[in-house]
Amino acid sequence: MAKLHIKPQGTSGKVHDITPQSADWGYVGFALHRLEPGDSVSEHTGDREIILVLVEGKAAISGAGQDFGELGERMSVLERSKPRCVYIPNGQDWSATATTRCELAVCSAPGKGNYPAQRISDIGFEERGKGANTRFIHPIAMEERDIADSLLVTEVFTPQGNWSSYPPHRHDEDNFPDMTYLEETYYHRLNPEQGYGIQRVFTEDGSLDETMAVSNGDVVLVPKGHHPCGSPYGYEMYYLNVMAGPLRKWRFKNHPDHDWIAKRDANS
Repeated sequence: MAKLHIKPQGTSGKVHDITPQSADWGYVGFALHRLEPGDSVSEHTGDREIILVLVEGKAAISGAGQDFGELGERMSVLERSKPRCVYIPNGQDWSATATTRCELAVCSAPGKGNYPAQRISDIGFEERGKGANTRFIHPIAMEERDIADSLLVTEVFTPQGNWSSYPPHRHDEDNFPDMTYLEETYYHRLNPEQGYGIQRVFTEDGSLDETMAVSNGDVVLVPKGHHPCGSPYGYEMYYLNVMAGPLRKWRFKNHPDHDWIAKRDANS
């Protein structure tokens, strides 16, 4: 199994480049570019669809023969405002030129060419959980939005001292409608940046059980199992999730030992 805790490679340029081959799985890819004003990146999508997420900063983006202009409003991801995002199908070229210092995430999965290139607008907002399990969600491209063949993308803001992706849950069986098999990446940011978060990835049979202290800019791979994370007092946590599998549906099951928490909250 591939290493689950991935540190950024350097401080500028393409600092993350996670592929199905490097992750030893079949679907999800994640790359992150840290660009200075005037820096450009261009690629061909090949057999994969992508969603470009301006994590922070501004860039001029084009793809599949369309010029989307300068995108981006939040200069820090921890402003909690909504991101600017673009979908590009498989078999197309795309490019981005930074107009300010920026972070550009490239989320990818197998594409089938069913959807056109488009700017992703009208991103929603959700508050999820209760008490120290409260977090705030921007569902960029979840299944209720019919805009991609495989990709599911969302971002989450977890206040200091709170837990997220909790109660522990898993989506590692291709058994719809009870559960779907979805690989997943977590790109973490912390505020202040010297902070850390905790993420555990574990299976019920104990064959996988890793607990990681994640720093600002780290990525965690979730090939299977439960995957809760927590943010210590004094530090906010942000993460960008990319999920994909054989079916573009998000169906999961909570850990049987901890499902009582979700049931209690639902009935309170």
